[in-house]
Amino acid sequence: MAVNSLESQGKVVIHFPKEKVDKPIICYLTSDYGVMFNILKAAITPEQEGLMVLELLGNADACERGLEYLRGLGLRIQPIAQDIIRIEERCTHCGACLAVCQVGALSIERPSMAVAFEPAQCVVCEQCLTACPTRAMQLQY
Repeated sequence: MAVNSLESQGKVVIHFPKEKVDKPIICYLTSDYGVMFNILKAAITPEQEGLMVLELLGNADACERGLEYLRGLGLRIQPIAQDIIRIEERCTHCGACLAVCQVGALSIERPSMAVAFEPAQCVVCEQCLTACPTRAMQLQY
């Protein structure tokens, strides 16, 4: 079956505890549950917590069974039904958010040294929400 003909069941962020990052877990979504996936982003480092953003493709029931399998292994599943936005007027470009952004959605523009935010790269991990002293980064539903 061509991937293009599969229905998207949405995007999820999967948080791996550090003791699970070296296990071949995601491949079982396809072999055991018939779920196809597109890896949109991944930040996996040995012996550290990792995260992966997947677009799930296929039958809705199969996707839900696959997600239950992952939850049963102790992985935290976060649906992406929300976005992070930046309130430009509140941002002082202090850079506090840069240290917590694991996927590079926040960066420094040179030579202005202004903090840039690329929403398309954001995986909505919400770490920047607490790091921002002016609350310029906010969750939008």
